[in-house]
Amino acid sequence: MADQSVQASGMTRPGLVVELGVVEYGRALEFQQQVWRLRVDGAIADTLILLEHHPVITLGRSADPANVLISESELARRGIAVFRIERGGDVTFHGPGQLVGYPVFKLSQGLVGVRRFVERMQSALVRALAGFGVRAGARPGLTGVWVGERKIASIGIAVKERVTRHGFALNVTTDLGQFGLINPCGLAGVRMTSLVVEAGGVETARVRSAVEAGFAAEFGLEFQRNLPRSLTELTKGLSS
Repeated sequence: MADQSVQASGMTRPGLVVELGVVEYGRALEFQQQVWRLRVDGAIADTLILLEHHPVITLGRSADPANVLISESELARRGIAVFRIERGGDVTFHGPGQLVGYPVFKLSQGLVGVRRFVERMQSALVRALAGFGVRAGARPGLTGVWVGERKIASIGIAVKERVTRHGFALNVTTDLGQFGLINPCGLAGVRMTSLVVEAGGVETARVRSAVEAGFAAEFGLEFQRNLPRSLTELTKGLSS
């Protein structure tokens, strides 16, 4: 594949990374859609969005509502929003202390097929976790990234006009008790874990840098820090 040959030769192509703070999920969806349109139109390069969310539960295309274990009224009482979205996969939780990444990448010659793209996302996260001494990997038949039988990152994407949306959620200092509200990814009894559980104290900035480096290495990218005006205008006032 073209992308693999670029990596083998040590060459890179430009990419963009957008680092945000905590963003309300609905606003993040709107922002992601705007970035997706820019990428479809060829106005920007492949872009990795990194952020956190206020507590929210999302259900993907194939989600079984029964995997949300308490009522929506009780979730609302606790201040936890619920969104039904177009990504693949079942149900997941997002909240503070979780690094969420949305790669808005074009599936071109080197990124053929959704399955291969997901595998490369997994590999990028495995690279990042290795930098903290955490031995992670994939499990046959299951998406996400695992440390043994414990799940540390969830993955679910959508592709339209050959450009990806949605992405991954990596537990860093996440309150793992919140996953008791759901069957994560539709897996009853699955054990969730986090980077702080597996590796001790970690700094959020270091985790972001490690994830960026993992994606850069896996996809042959060199992330640019100076964002085009089309993106900087969209980010104004997003983070809370």
